[in-house]
Amino acid sequence: EKGYETGEHAPGLKLGGCGAYKAAHHIIKTHAKVWHSYNNTWRREQRGMVGISLTSGWGEPVDPHSQTDREAAERYIQFHLGWFANPIYRGDYPEVMKNYVGKKSAQQGLGTSRLPTFSVQEKTYIKGTSDFLGIGHFTTRYVLQKNFPFLQVSSYHTDHDLAELVDPNWPAPGPKWLYSVPWGIRRLLNFIKTQYGNPLIYVTENGVSETLQCPQLCDEWRIQYLKGYINEILKALNDGVNVKGYTAWSLLDKFEWNKGFSERFGLYHIDFKNKNKPRYPKASVNYYKKIISANGFPNPREVMS
Repeated sequence: EKGYETGEHAPGLKLGGCGAYKAAHHIIKTHAKVWHSYNNTWRREQRGMVGISLTSGWGEPVDPHSQTDREAAERYIQFHLGWFANPIYRGDYPEVMKNYVGKKSAQQGLGTSRLPTFSVQEKTYIKGTSDFLGIGHFTTRYVLQKNFPFLQVSSYHTDHDLAELVDPNWPAPGPKWLYSVPWGIRRLLNFIKTQYGNPLIYVTENGVSETLQCPQLCDEWRIQYLKGYINEILKALNDGVNVKGYTAWSLLDKFEWNKGFSERFGLYHIDFKNKNKPRYPKASVNYYKKIISANGFPNPREVMS
């Protein structure tokens, strides 16, 4: 969406209303072709796996007793994770995406939906093309129904008719979008288990950045973030979710989209102003090392079940 619709990210194209859907359509078809290529040519010899890594927040209904809020939260997940996961695991875009984008396209007087369609052959070709699902997850939103007025130029952002809220009590150590809400990852992982037949999951991205540089490298809030999220992933394991591995995002401070070097996700601080780019461990390094060496929390009493 940011690359092909709003133009905030590379390649900076502003193809309002259809750019993101077209780009995603090509990604899904290309992914399937790569999977089949590996499956037919290399798998027997190498016995490797090919998967896809998808990033999604969790959407929680503002009022869990409200049918419209529950449906809005479901749309939030389907328009983020389901957009890619549903074709790969179930053979087609989520029904709610097809319905909403189709309805908005018709209101605009378009002859066909802005959401592309897969042929019968393509659906069969795409379904089942992932040996594991990589999940990037950082934060959660409360979601409620919001009807956008009829717009001649609809967009991905307005197609799903919902609004996102945050709890002001949620810790927000990093950028404006990233709140620490550990229970969201457990619910997301359980959603994946239910929707897609409990696939093999690797958590490929999970972490938090800082907006203020801390010269003492004292990222206690990152330690709390990692502790909370890893604990909820352990709970998901106990729920029967097939989580195989976890990787924190990220080892080093690095170039972060249109934020450049200003948004620091690393466990190691990089001095970008020094031509040698020296690396300094933050407090989270020692904490994460202990978790890795114990393959879990070193002290079981450290976390609540």
